[in-house]
Amino acid sequence: MEHQASSEPQHVSYRSGAAARLAGLSPETLRVWERRYNLSNTERSERGQRLYSAEQVRKLSLLKQLVDQGHAIGVLALMPDAQLQELANAAYTQPDAVGPIRIGVIGSNLAKRIAGSARDRADLVLEYSRSQLEQAAQDAPNASVEVLVIEQSELHDNAVSLIAGIKNRWGAVAVVVLYRFCASATIRALRAQDCLVARVPADVNELALLCRSALTGERLPPQPPSHLPDIRFDESALLTIMASGSGLACECPKHLADLLMMVGSFERYSAQCASRSADDAQLHSDLQRAAGQARAILEAAMEKLATAEGLPMPPTTRL
Repeated sequence: MEHQASSEPQHVSYRSGAAARLAGLSPETLRVWERRYNLSNTERSERGQRLYSAEQVRKLSLLKQLVDQGHAIGVLALMPDAQLQELANAAYTQPDAVGPIRIGVIGSNLAKRIAGSARDRADLVLEYSRSQLEQAAQDAPNASVEVLVIEQSELHDNAVSLIAGIKNRWGAVAVVVLYRFCASATIRALRAQDCLVARVPADVNELALLCRSALTGERLPPQPPSHLPDIRFDESALLTIMASGSGLACECPKHLADLLMMVGSFERYSAQCASRSADDAQLHSDLQRAAGQARAILEAAMEKLATAEGLPMPPTTRL
């Protein structure tokens, strides 16, 4: 049984594992939230386990919903329950932008992509185009533009003041900033200027969704995790390799297996680590992806080493 009745009739209390699952959280995230933000005044069982009421579980579920929308848990934890519910309700009453969106583009590559995707850009009307930020900073605003899209593949902090100046010059126009590589501090600085900041989308349809989000003032939806390489050596297979003999005079198989276990553990940790903000969530996603890529490189080396030395291979590995 994952729930336990208290001494009060009809009162059901849930242990932390069940409460986390019902709220859509991992147990690790719930523990971090409780430790950092003291979210709920939980009761304790005779054995000292936390017990959550149904109302507390509903609050945890509401917090999870709001964090997924991009709100910072550190801010949410300070809000009364009624304010949290109002914030959640606002997401369902936000008016949608309708009709084609008139955009201006700063960035030669993006303008070319839009021009070459006429069949896929029915939601976008290109009203203005410049290749450089400096050009746009000198131009008079185009009154027809609803959303100004700025593309900078390598977005550095020295562009923040220039983009802020362009945004102020263009007044109430919504601004979307796209990048491929950018520091978290630069992203935070641009978001503080009310810019919607995102990675360069794969196709023009995604750009239309970003522009519509900028128009309605919505936060970006949570990004689905990017595909990570499949695990070829689980911990059981690595422990088997570490216990096996090798013709090598050194202990390279053992050391490599140990490295793989550490990298794999960090990959899993990054996936479950609690985030205090949207930037934290993005950082942990980047760390998880980097660890997964490092794991794949080390696994390829382990496969080559195991093949050369006749070490035991996991059944699912195909050579």
